[in-house]
Amino acid sequence: MKKLFGIISACLAVAASGATLTGVTTASAAELALTKGCKSAYLMDFNSKECIYKENETARMPIASVCKVMTLTLCFDAIEDGKIALDSIVTVSDNAAGMGGSQVFLESGLEYSVDQLIKSIIVCSANDSCVALSETISGNEDEFVAKMNKKAEELGCTDTLFANCTGLPRETQYSCAKDVALMFGNLLSHEDYFNYSKIWLEDFEHPDNRTTSMTNTNKLIRKYGFCDGGKTGFTNEAGFCLASTAKKDDLRLISVVLGASSSDDRFDSTIKMFDYGFANYKNRIVLDKNVTLNDEFAVVGGKKESFAVRPERNCYVFSAVDKTPEITHNVISYKVKAPVACDQVVGEIEVFKDGVLIDRVNVVAAESVKKASFGDNFRRNAREWAL
Repeated sequence: MKKLFGIISACLAVAASGATLTGVTTASAAELALTKGCKSAYLMDFNSKECIYKENETARMPIASVCKVMTLTLCFDAIEDGKIALDSIVTVSDNAAGMGGSQVFLESGLEYSVDQLIKSIIVCSANDSCVALSETISGNEDEFVAKMNKKAEELGCTDTLFANCTGLPRETQYSCAKDVALMFGNLLSHEDYFNYSKIWLEDFEHPDNRTTSMTNTNKLIRKYGFCDGGKTGFTNEAGFCLASTAKKDDLRLISVVLGASSSDDRFDSTIKMFDYGFANYKNRIVLDKNVTLNDEFAVVGGKKESFAVRPERNCYVFSAVDKTPEITHNVISYKVKAPVACDQVVGEIEVFKDGVLIDRVNVVAAESVKKASFGDNFRRNAREWAL
């Protein structure tokens, strides 16, 4: 096992005073007036999940259609698991077609693609599409809701309980701003989500030649240039809610506001939080998947004795711009025998920020290595004997 150590310094962003988290300063409502007319709020970095701003972040309250963040997560999970595909056909039940609230007016007995239904949920918060997909994935909505609660538990959401997949009012259903941020961050790990989240206007075509116009409920995709996704929610009980994301350079932020007194308050508060985050925080890339490491890895029985390696993915370090955290790497190589395929996992890199392990990144071969032939081994042994 081979270990290499390196230290990289990162330059980072100013923040208001507060509770310090590994080089990041968390601002609270008492220190900054980032929100207006909101009962709860949370702002965090997508990659590290470190909190930037919090306001009553664990207060349990209804979240209305923001609960569809988890509905969509299970839909994308089912696609990745091979249970359904985007071109799978869903036959709409009487139950799904009869849902009230936001909808695309699915007709009972008609067939729609999973792609259509997911799009309608993301763009216009269609309740009927939620129920149709929940029944397809789990057989019925109750079983699907049980999976929603299990997934929330797996994500560490300790102040969340779902009772349906739509967010329509029902007793014993709640979440909190912090949990919503964690759930939304998990949804964003499904890259296909972004194929739909930036759609502003689109017609939903029904098999019976009807058309339903869809308008995105997240006004920030037009109002705020860095925003590329979000989920709104509103009921009289929940007030105006919004989970959203924005990306500027290498920094992606997640914002949640719950219980806003008006639609403008939720959007304006979110913009103010995003502006604060982008002005005061930064991500710096410390491992680039397109750049090979300085040291090569050894290989046993290959035509070459060593080969070039690179990180499997990028790694970023998040911090305030006025902080300089100490970044160290511990590179571990596995024992590798030829042949070696390009992109084969051959080790890992542990990344430490101020002495705390923050990430593990696979190391992959940047080139292939063929197995040594008899002639290769003979010539190598001859050279070693001559020395």
